[in-house]
Amino acid sequence: MKDGKLEAHLRANMNSYLPLRDIVFHTLRQAILMGDLEPGERLLEVSLAEKLGVSRTPVREAIRKLELVLMMPRRGAEVAKISEKNLRDVLEVRRGLEELSMELAVLRMEDDKLEELEEANAAFEKKLSGTDLTAIAEADERFHMVIYEATGNERLVQVINNIKDQMYRYRLEYIKDKEKRKGLFAEHQQIIETLKAKDVPRAKQAIKEHIDNQEATIMVNLREEAAHEKKGKR
Repeated sequence: MKDGKLEAHLRANMNSYLPLRDIVFHTLRQAILMGDLEPGERLLEVSLAEKLGVSRTPVREAIRKLELVLMMPRRGAEVAKISEKNLRDVLEVRRGLEELSMELAVLRMEDDKLEELEEANAAFEKKLSGTDLTAIAEADERFHMVIYEATGNERLVQVINNIKDQMYRYRLEYIKDKEKRKGLFAEHQQIIETLKAKDVPRAKQAIKEHIDNQEATIMVNLREEAAHEKKGKR
């Protein structure tokens, strides 16, 4: 755990009117997503409770709820590692859900939602010029959320929300690559054009390529990191 980072996340969440257990949950979630609690790092209830100035109970409850935590035999809870297998699993699910979302959005998107989507992409473009990765990721997430909402399918939105954290984690990994993220705005624009044209095949192909590009970039980064780590152990 990076010094002071957990406490900083806690201070940011203390302004909310949530119950303590939810504040602890959001604090740990943000720390994991931002890499301040690193993949493979053990989540020790006593240590975390001391750092957060709370009892072990809300920490234990938060750990049980976190999607990005694994319970390991004889080790307890630890932050799930970012692996090629997990990446493929998550993006296979996301790809299918996104293609369905695009198909339904083509058929059901109203003009006001299309305008909202264009505004979301304009806001995303502005964030791209900055250095705040969280702000960029959240703006990207908002763009896609407008499409999900346009489907009018509440169950679909619910399923997508169930893997939201894992999608967000890989979204953050992708935008760390400065060169690759420059093309995201153009890909979003292509998605918008297919929705305007009400072209289902093109819409599904546009979102598939969008996800494929993300997977390819993160896969390269994971392999480079693994090779670097292996070299460092020699």
